Amino acid sequence: MKLYSWLSPSAERLSSMADLGLLLLLSSVARAQLTSIPSPNLDLGGLGSIILAGDYEGISLYEYEGQNEDEISTNGSQSVLSRYPNGGFVAVESADAAIRAMCPFTSNGTFHGVIVGGNFTSLGGVPSQGVAIFNPTTSTVEKLVGLSGQVSALLCDGDTVYVGGNFIGLNSTNAIAWVGTAGWTDLPFGGLNGPVTSISKASNGHIIFGGSFTGLGNATAPTLPDLQIINISGGNITSGSSSSTTGFSDPRNIVCKTNGTDEAGSTWLLADNTAGFWEASFRYGFRPTKLRLWNTHQNGRGTKTWRYTALPMNGIMNFTYIDPATKQNTSCASECPLSNDTTIEYQDFHFVNIIGMNEFRIDISAWYGSGGGLDGIELFEDDIFAYAIESFNEPNCTSIELASTSTNTGPWIVTPSQQSISDYLTAKVSDTALTSVTFQPDIKQSGNYTVNIYTPGCIQDDSCATRGRVNITLIMSSDADPVTDVIFQTNNFDKYDQLYFGQIEAGDDTFRASVILSPVAADQSIANYSIVAQRVGFSLMSASVGLNNLLEYDPSQADIDTTELTNSTFTKAGTDLGTSSEVNTLITSGSTTFVGGNFTTDTVNNVFSITGSDITALAGGGLNGAVVDMFLNGSVLYVGGQFTNTSTGGVSGLNNIASYDTSKKSWSALGAGVNGKVNSVVPLSLNVTANVPETVITLTGDFSQIMAFSSNNSQSVTGFAIWVPSKGNWLQNLPGPQWFINGQLTAAVDVPGGATLFAGSVSSSQLLANGAVALTQAGALNSLPVSIQATTSTSSLTKRATSSQNVTGVVTGLFNGTGDQQVIILGGHFTATTTNGSTVNNLIVINNQTGETTGIGLSSDLTILSLAVEGNTLFAGGSDGLITYNLATNTSPTQPPALAGGTIAVNAISVRPDSTDVYVAGSFSDAGALDCPAVCLFSTSLSQWTRPGATLSGDASVMLWASSTTMIVGGSLSISGANASLVSYNSKKQEWTAVGGAASIPGPVVVMTNANDDASSLWVAGTATNGSTFLMKSSGDSWTPVGAGLGAGTVIRGLQLFEVTEDHAKSDLVSSGEVLMISGALVLDNFGNASSALYNGTTFQPFALTTSSSGGGGSLSQSISSQQTTLTNTGGHVKVGYIILIGLAISLGIIFLLVLAGIIAERIRIKRQGYIPAPTSSYDRGAAMSRMPPQQLFGSIGQSRSGIEKQSTLI
Repeated sequence: MKLYSWLSPSAERLSSMADLGLLLLLSSVARAQLTSIPSPNLDLGGLGSIILAGDYEGISLYEYEGQNEDEISTNGSQSVLSRYPNGGFVAVESADAAIRAMCPFTSNGTFHGVIVGGNFTSLGGVPSQGVAIFNPTTSTVEKLVGLSGQVSALLCDGDTVYVGGNFIGLNSTNAIAWVGTAGWTDLPFGGLNGPVTSISKASNGHIIFGGSFTGLGNATAPTLPDLQIINISGGNITSGSSSSTTGFSDPRNIVCKTNGTDEAGSTWLLADNTAGFWEASFRYGFRPTKLRLWNTHQNGRGTKTWRYTALPMNGIMNFTYIDPATKQNTSCASECPLSNDTTIEYQDFHFVNIIGMNEFRIDISAWYGSGGGLDGIELFEDDIFAYAIESFNEPNCTSIELASTSTNTGPWIVTPSQQSISDYLTAKVSDTALTSVTFQPDIKQSGNYTVNIYTPGCIQDDSCATRGRVNITLIMSSDADPVTDVIFQTNNFDKYDQLYFGQIEAGDDTFRASVILSPVAADQSIANYSIVAQRVGFSLMSASVGLNNLLEYDPSQADIDTTELTNSTFTKAGTDLGTSSEVNTLITSGSTTFVGGNFTTDTVNNVFSITGSDITALAGGGLNGAVVDMFLNGSVLYVGGQFTNTSTGGVSGLNNIASYDTSKKSWSALGAGVNGKVNSVVPLSLNVTANVPETVITLTGDFSQIMAFSSNNSQSVTGFAIWVPSKGNWLQNLPGPQWFINGQLTAAVDVPGGATLFAGSVSSSQLLANGAVALTQAGALNSLPVSIQATTSTSSLTKRATSSQNVTGVVTGLFNGTGDQQVIILGGHFTATTTNGSTVNNLIVINNQTGETTGIGLSSDLTILSLAVEGNTLFAGGSDGLITYNLATNTSPTQPPALAGGTIAVNAISVRPDSTDVYVAGSFSDAGALDCPAVCLFSTSLSQWTRPGATLSGDASVMLWASSTTMIVGGSLSISGANASLVSYNSKKQEWTAVGGAASIPGPVVVMTNANDDASSLWVAGTATNGSTFLMKSSGDSWTPVGAGLGAGTVIRGLQLFEVTEDHAKSDLVSSGEVLMISGALVLDNFGNASSALYNGTTFQPFALTTSSSGGGGSLSQSISSQQTTLTNTGGHVKVGYIILIGLAISLGIIFLLVLAGIIAERIRIKRQGYIPAPTSSYDRGAAMSRMPPQQLFGSIGQSRSGIEKQSTLI
């Protein structure tokens, strides 16, 4: 049969898409040097055209180790990605959070690896705070210890890597350098006071930093320092050598006591003439800046000298203080003095070194009078924190007007700190509306602050599987709108996220800044969804030098002259942007640097360029919304963000993505854009229409639709789209076979050797196709000439009613007719676009030769589960019973009386061989007025229902004819009240009987196929009563289960035996010349999810992997072929087709012998009689031959049985 192009071997070009150039990648990326999978050696030649049907949006054949159906990460984690030789993506190292930047690091001319930066706490299982080196040659990760926070921008410049973000490292904040083998190195300006989001190198060699900052260096000290009081009362207080005097022995006497009263219950004393200590330990960490001590004067006693030891590092701290006698600034360490002057209320000691601790001890070494003691103690810090655990906040016993505090609602419990800096709260969320924590800091000074939220790692409390996201709401001033954000809590180790940078109003009686943490409602789908709350920090930032979001740094200068900064064009450009502005992205091309962000002035809006000393607005004054990311491809600048047009208007279609021609200075639309914010623009090499890779543009963001334009309809997406510049269109709109890629791409980097690495979380498939593809006889995939979109089922179908079949996508199908008249009919729950542009639901007809598609008008609520053809009539069964359609006249004839009884579902339809009787199986109890449960017969000649037998009831899932009189049915059935999973029907006797040995089948049979031509051996599958999946084969009355291989959660939807071109090892279950294909949603031991697998009797090998539009794995319902194949009979019997051939040969031999005998007899007669008789009729041999075409004589050879129903093989 001639194959139409979409079923021809020409589709094999898909297997080489993007091969050119990608082969170089594997030589550089060791992890991607993956082993190719041996060919499955399927013999598809005798099956004609083959369709793989199911519920998916992308499909690949299993070709390389490492391919999988793993879901796109939805917990915020991303990976370093490489690509297979066929173009698919593979994760080579995974992080526990986002990867935001990468660059290739070369030191002294040697490539050392790729610097990876982001918001992660581990990469490749290696604990790494925000930054690490990945070596693609050795596939190793090296952590770069020294930073705390997140990295957003990287620039590799020879031996130096410039790093920007929101972090602390050495003596720098937010900007630092990694230099050759020297490691972390402070930049001369000590970093910046706000986050850095982008770094670029200008044409003059200077380094340009962009972000949200207003000054240089570290966070500034508050003008009112040491006013955050550490809550000592919440600690565990102990002492050594305490006095035994009643009322003076308890070390807690001096906590939260600042009135200087010297009396029992308010003073702690040591035993007479004895050294001792006072110690406090806490369930949280802190960095004290000041210690305040009240000395006791009880009966002339008091402390004379003391020392402060920080624990657990066991370090004696240095202090500065004002000597009460000399009024001079003095220092002390191991013997700090305390005055016994009764007129001095207390003394303050300032820590020289600010370090973290969670425990300290005061050792008293000398005393006044009979012994030492204290009358009060307080610790202060500059850090402003609000803790989720209220006892960690500022104490209530002091005179603080607006102490830091927190409140919570919901089922919160305290989780002990193991590796974290403090204990924290955990809630298992049952009601998102009733679970929250509100943090209120003690903000005494208005100013610019950075607000960070700290999240403890999930490994320490084994909660990684249950964590998700949390909503954050910030109220920072009395006259500003709340700021909202969503952050992930799936980090392996402790991390912090920046929530806000900007103005915060000081607290008073009418207003207090607050941060509210609450669950994300959508994440309640996570089993045992839990959230955590620990602390929120507020850092006051300096605002010196007059910077605003842009800094130009000359790396040739060892020191930075702050007075010269204002001479920089970049500094001038930044200061003109105004307050509440930000720079998000920088790109330099030649002498021009493009600056994108969120800003509006009289001359530039959200994007502009700097060339030398010129600051230039782009055409149209820029864009009317924020720019988030940019990518320059030649002279075309691709700009993504949140905008709809230029600032002045006039260019339609600039919805969140636009291109700017830098030479023509003009804007152009990418189609009509997308319907939401674009967060990243990343290039990708892809083979689109020829064996030449080209650069396409990927978009990742918060959008759900590619907008309609010209003759292109809108396309639903999940935050990812691909623009093909050479076609001026989106990949999803292009005709012919195309790749399916979904997920997130956030960065790309070229490494030496021609390879490209990516960052993100991506699911990719060889072919973009919804629900149905062609499998060529050469074993390649090709798309069908039809646009199908799966839809969500709104019917009341239950698992019981539909057996194991999925109820979205393409569920079933068949081939009908031959030659030019052959069509493919597909059914399920979907919408499709026909050749004439109309939209049809749930049933589509495709001409196998011309590719023309037509539909049948069905309700969108239906789900088609089964199909069969008798004569010209199509029988379609599903969620609304049975319908018929005349394929010859394209009309709907009078419908059979409706099926009824409970939840209706027709799961299988089959025409009895050598008849016109149509058998229908499913979940129903009546056919019209006839009592006819589970299986019912519709006579097309009489147009009426008949109950086959009188003893069967239940729900039928699957059936097949073993002969013209014997039918096998599987399901949840009973015969005369006796339960059976598999039954047999004799149409002559009209009797139902249980199949031999079926009692050993552990649950209802929902999938079945014959293991040989006469169906004396069967393969069956289903779900056991204990919930597990079973797969079994019969031999006579004996049933053998398949042992290990299929994991929990497996759903089998299709079974079929295939012949192979090369024999495999012998097994008791599968002939060495065959393999069993299992289709569905499979979970394979030692592999994971797959949509189909091949079983050779001992092992399962994945065959097809699918991807859904949501980013997870899809499923296959079945394979559909236009021809049947013959199978080996058990017991070594000869195949039916060969029996026919042998019989024909014997018949021809006998005829030849008879003719030869006749000729000999005739010659003898002629010799005897001497004449030849005249013809007695005008017999026309040619005319007689024409009355019996050769195909009628030989057409059934090779078929398993003659006159089988006109129904496609369902594989």
